[in-house]
Amino acid sequence: MSDHSIAPVADGASVADASAAPAAPATPVSAASGPASAPVVPVAAYEPPYYAVVFTSVKTEEGGRDGVAGGYGETNERMEELVGKIPGYLGMDYAGSPGGLSITVGYFRDADAVEEWRTNAEHRAAQKRGRAEWYERYSLHVAKVERSHRFEREHG
Repeated sequence: MSDHSIAPVADGASVADASAAPAAPATPVSAASGPASAPVVPVAAYEPPYYAVVFTSVKTEEGGRDGVAGGYGETNERMEELVGKIPGYLGMDYAGSPGGLSITVGYFRDADAVEEWRTNAEHRAAQKRGRAEWYERYSLHVAKVERSHRFEREHG
């Protein structure tokens, strides 16, 4: 596992302008888990390279397209808790469509962190249950992020 820190890229800055100060992993509020009144904030743009794991899914009717039936909600909360403990985990973004398509993107400092998450015993059990009960279909993509920047409108 890499022992270098990854700092978020400053607002409106390119990666060459990024701060060298380490940053704590972001825990954005997602549509699936956060309070309705909390602002939705995307995961910060980090100094590359790092990894993005993109999980795109459609749930079964039995799995509950709303994400709460059949134990899915509790399992999802537990997975968010577990992944947050992995050294090298940077944060997660989530989006869902009214038609039932869900996209979750997890960000990791290095391939070792991705592998630790992939092979976590509780995560493997949740994957097995997901294939058996909750998912009609899904796809998984692991990508190395080579460029990253962010923008945030200043208010006031």
